[in-house]
Amino acid sequence: MVPQKKVAVIGLDCAAPELVFEQWRDELPCLRSIMEGGAWGKLESTCPPITVPAWSCMMSGKDPGELGIYGFRNRKDYSYDGMTIADSRAVRERRVWDILSDAGKKCIVLSVPGTYPPQPLNGSLVTCFLTPNADSAYTYPPELKQEIESRFGPYMMDVKGFRSENKDEILAQIYQMTEQHFAMAKHMVSSQPWDFFMMVEMGVDRIHHAFWKFHDRTHRKFEPGNRFEYAIRDYYRYIDKKIAELLPALGDDTTVLVVSDHGAKTMDGGVCINEWLMREGYLTLAEPVSGPTPIGKAKIDWSKTRVWGEGGYYARVFMNVKNREPQGVIPTAEYEPLRDELKAKLEAMVDDQGRPLGNKVFKPQDVYHAVRGVPPDLIVYFGGLNWRSVGSLGMGSVYTFENDTGPDDANHAEYGIVLIREKNGARGGAIQGAKIYDISATILDRFGLPVPGDMHGRPLHAV
Repeated sequence: MVPQKKVAVIGLDCAAPELVFEQWRDELPCLRSIMEGGAWGKLESTCPPITVPAWSCMMSGKDPGELGIYGFRNRKDYSYDGMTIADSRAVRERRVWDILSDAGKKCIVLSVPGTYPPQPLNGSLVTCFLTPNADSAYTYPPELKQEIESRFGPYMMDVKGFRSENKDEILAQIYQMTEQHFAMAKHMVSSQPWDFFMMVEMGVDRIHHAFWKFHDRTHRKFEPGNRFEYAIRDYYRYIDKKIAELLPALGDDTTVLVVSDHGAKTMDGGVCINEWLMREGYLTLAEPVSGPTPIGKAKIDWSKTRVWGEGGYYARVFMNVKNREPQGVIPTAEYEPLRDELKAKLEAMVDDQGRPLGNKVFKPQDVYHAVRGVPPDLIVYFGGLNWRSVGSLGMGSVYTFENDTGPDDANHAEYGIVLIREKNGARGGAIQGAKIYDISATILDRFGLPVPGDMHGRPLHAV
């Protein structure tokens, strides 16, 4: 009898190639052994490199524009306050487990971002960090929830308050969550029939955002000898151990991919996008704000406002267009010239010391195969993602070194990781030019299934 083909994906949200492949390579024996005996390389992320939508792009082979998902929160319409969280109901393209389910393959999906609320598949699913709380319906089939809780206690879908100064509590939660998730993974693959397994661990992302300044000597707030200096390194060692413990349960005949949706880098500061737009004459307030105020709570004079922006790891810039927004003021004929003007001005910005920031500015129509939903008019990487976008007004400056949504030391970087251990033990080597869209094609390729023509990826192999 021919052994059943199996593929397993271990996702490490935000895992950085510089740390895995270079800085701590010799301290991560399991990942190093996969590199030495399999294939590995940097994985180019989505534009923008954001957890939501990156994992859904990875699993569908479609870009953010095609999904109509441009970040964690998106405009649901062209009103000024219509923002909505992109959960599983926003993903209208088939992901790998949908294709495999239709092909009769049994799937186990655990904690993959973009899976709450749970949708049916041929197998089992436990939802992601978007799950409101442990009282929510977070499994498919529904009765799986009772089995999970009886064995592992209340499901930890995320780290509470990871943007805070409660560092000891954050660190304890990260380890507790990761321990639970890998225990759940081991139990599910050992107790259920499966052909495809996928899990994503959010702990890597959370420890980066909470502890990056303690570990990165280039961070402006780094203090040598601080007691959290090795917190991230020690956690990477722990994750490596957890993967090593899971691999035997996955079986030697299984192709295993270890991937991340994006990387991480030091955050030098924040650019107050709406403060800049106000000073440049694009945004006008009906009433002045008193102290730091989220853009959604500021009273804006829309009759005199042409542009506003949203905060986050990158900036989304929106234009107030006639016959599009409720009180639009930009005539259609002036839209593209003004968008070009904004792009040029943003690219020419300097930092707080007068040095070029090196911003990258994108028009969605230039970077996506299609533009669905309500896209930003411009996407901005401040300082090449070494600075974040701060949406609040009343910060007192265009530049800030305190985050308006709580302490955060790291931004997302444009490259994540991919490591492949082939089921036949074939040695590989370096993978060149890998993109996040290649992962879904690689999974289907290993099952011997055709890659749909509307997927943008290619099966990955070492060169």
